Amino acid sequence: MNFLDFEKPIEELIDQMDKLNEVGEKSKVDIKASVKEIEEKIEATRKKIAEKLTPWQRVQLSRHPDRPYTLDYIDYMTGGTFIELHGDRNVGDDKAMVGGLGTIDGKSVMFVGQQKGNTTKQRQYRNFGMPNPEGYRKALRLMKLAEKFNVPIVCLIDTPGAYPGLEAEERGQAEAIARNLFEMMRLKVPVICIIIGEGASGGALGIGIGDKVLMMENTWYSVISPESCSSILWRSWDFKEKAAEALKLTAEDMLANKLIDGIIKEPLGGAHVNPKEAFQYVKDEILKQLDKLTKQETEKRVEKRIAKFCSMGVFEGK
Repeated sequence: MNFLDFEKPIEELIDQMDKLNEVGEKSKVDIKASVKEIEEKIEATRKKIAEKLTPWQRVQLSRHPDRPYTLDYIDYMTGGTFIELHGDRNVGDDKAMVGGLGTIDGKSVMFVGQQKGNTTKQRQYRNFGMPNPEGYRKALRLMKLAEKFNVPIVCLIDTPGAYPGLEAEERGQAEAIARNLFEMMRLKVPVICIIIGEGASGGALGIGIGDKVLMMENTWYSVISPESCSSILWRSWDFKEKAAEALKLTAEDMLANKLIDGIIKEPLGGAHVNPKEAFQYVKDEILKQLDKLTKQETEKRVEKRIAKFCSMGVFEGK
């Protein structure tokens, strides 16, 4: 396991437990009571850390190297029924954006999401989860396909932003994202968007228009990353913690400002501590929301979606 700076007390306790288990195996001594005591200490330490997490620490947790990614969630929820679909039918197949059909407890769903990659080689292959314009066009193609066959859409968001390279801008990065915003507003099927890691800028918003927009507990959603904000305001990354606080990018802040519709619980310590538990929380929430959304009339559901986003950022003076 990898540990962040503020997780060091947990790392020390886990090291103690590993050494104790090693001694127990070699000496054949009963160490159950001692192991249980350390396990209780680990849980208590995790609770203590979780209660005092700062916005910057939540940003760090969202980027944790052991945190599960989009395909991990999809594989668990669909139980091997997922069929990935490729290409935007124009330029190529963007590996940073994945999508396809799968079933959750027998219900067909179109999945779309950014994929970062678990190893250095995979991260390069996936462009670190930063889609090019063809990625957003692929996403829209799949959403339109879902609409054609009356299949609900689930978008899993985890990106540091859309790819900012010159070639991406030449191929219409801004237009591709803007087109997605416009078209997703009017999709006739239920759309659920979940931030499972990083939700940065237009890169996240490009697949973030839905009837329900949800965030996992230790994720962030903002127009800019804390580091970039710090570099613009203070000409240095040294103030990233201050920027994270000011941006109000945590799930609690976003819910308080009525920019999202709910928060999905994570296992104690974060999704990386117990991925299967995190997958189940997301799966349960998707099934709950789909059950509600599919019962609504199509026109009313679309009207509510449009009204929700149109009301954001509007100041009503007295």
